[in-house]
Amino acid sequence: MDDAMIDRLDALEQRLAALEEAAAGRPGGEVRVGDGEPWLIEESLRRDPDGAVHYGGHVEVAAGPVRWQYGHTTGDLLARDWSLVADGLAALAHPVRLHLLQLVLSGTDTTAALVADDAVGTTGQVHHHLRALAAAGWVASAGRGRWAVPATRVVPVLALMSVLHTP
Repeated sequence: MDDAMIDRLDALEQRLAALEEAAAGRPGGEVRVGDGEPWLIEESLRRDPDGAVHYGGHVEVAAGPVRWQYGHTTGDLLARDWSLVADGLAALAHPVRLHLLQLVLSGTDTTAALVADDAVGTTGQVHHHLRALAAAGWVASAGRGRWAVPATRVVPVLALMSVLHTP
């Protein structure tokens, strides 16, 4: 076997090893998930070559358009105390609360209209769930029995739902 063939074989073995590691869920290989061109990945690499997580979006909600983006370096995220977000995640860790949040984000903004949905329970139960969501900042009172998802939470909650629905 000549040197070129050996080099080519070595390169193929390295690529195969990277794919096997990625498939096993271990770090080491590049894994790209999603549709289309990786423009967000390319821009993230340009802005933060040492590693980062960026997310954003533009959404039309009942209150008007929301355009939002955010990013963190990988080092910053890994250095933070993750336990500080437990309450925010716990508030979402209930199917009725997720459903209420989805309803409010979709334009059902009054307590009366929310209670009318068969999947949410009694008025007292709805108030209990809304208070938990409000305490974590996922919804806010818009006055007189009306609720809204704060603009700063619209894209993050949709990004979270997108991440959790990614195969």
